Amino acid sequence: QVQLVESGGGLVQAGGSLRLSCAASGVSISWYAMGWFRQAPGKEREFVVSMSRSGGTASYADSVKGRFIITRDNAKNMVYLQMNSLKPGDTAVYYCAAGESTGSSSGSFNYWGQGTQVTVSS
Repeated sequence: QVQLVESGGGLVQAGGSLRLSCAASGVSISWYAMGWFRQAPGKEREFVVSMSRSGGTASYADSVKGRFIITRDNAKNMVYLQMNSLKPGDTAVYYCAAGESTGSSSGSFNYWGQGTQVTVSS
């Protein structure tokens, strides 16, 4: 079983950048597809991005395409989300997730972190 801990959230002005980190323990993430989801107040959790086990394939939500970049370092058991050109609409709790296969559905992921808050001010 893999445990996930996110960090790197905070308050940033619109147009700014943040880099989220996800530290995994218990099992090598090389066995898992990895993803990021987010949940804004009063809204359902939504897909942000997922990446294949090898890191060779990534799929982004249209709302973040061209602004966010997912990377993974299987040797360090880390996953990152570089978020650029942030908008107030990106404000949410961001969750790291691990699963058997990539996909945009939260049901594709079995393991979740506790989340980290990202707030973008206008």
